[in-house]
Amino acid sequence: MKITILCVGKIKEKFYRDAIAEYSKRLSRYCKLDIIEVADEKTPENASDTVENQIRKKEAKEGAYVFALAIDGREFDSVELSKKIENLGTSGISQIIFLIGGSLGMSENLLKRADFKLSFSKMTFPHQLMRVILLEQVYRSYRIMNGEPYHK
Repeated sequence: MKITILCVGKIKEKFYRDAIAEYSKRLSRYCKLDIIEVADEKTPENASDTVENQIRKKEAKEGAYVFALAIDGREFDSVELSKKIENLGTSGISQIIFLIGGSLGMSENLLKRADFKLSFSKMTFPHQLMRVILLEQVYRSYRIMNGEPYHK
């Protein structure tokens, strides 16, 4: 399975970069991980077009499933997310794309294009921290799928 995280902005803080590097390394034994950063634009229209263009490029690949991280999306616990990822893989999906919006959020068109809107909480998190949280949960999902121990 290929996991792509399409996100806005670069990570400046070393502690976030270190955490992302650690989870990326851990995930490398389970999947191919690709993190694509698009520019954090100043206006919503430009940010949306930039992200949408990146998605259009990814859409050309058959078998991709797109999760948009959104406050109003469906909440899963870790086991449910693991089962969702596993079921996508067994149903022939070869790539999962997770979209993380910037401080301005995502355009309605992009949210409508997504196959699934996923919420991690009703709270708002900085997009840099959300990247770490997402990677940790994807890693946890693979540990659960493989029946490997992982702290609760």
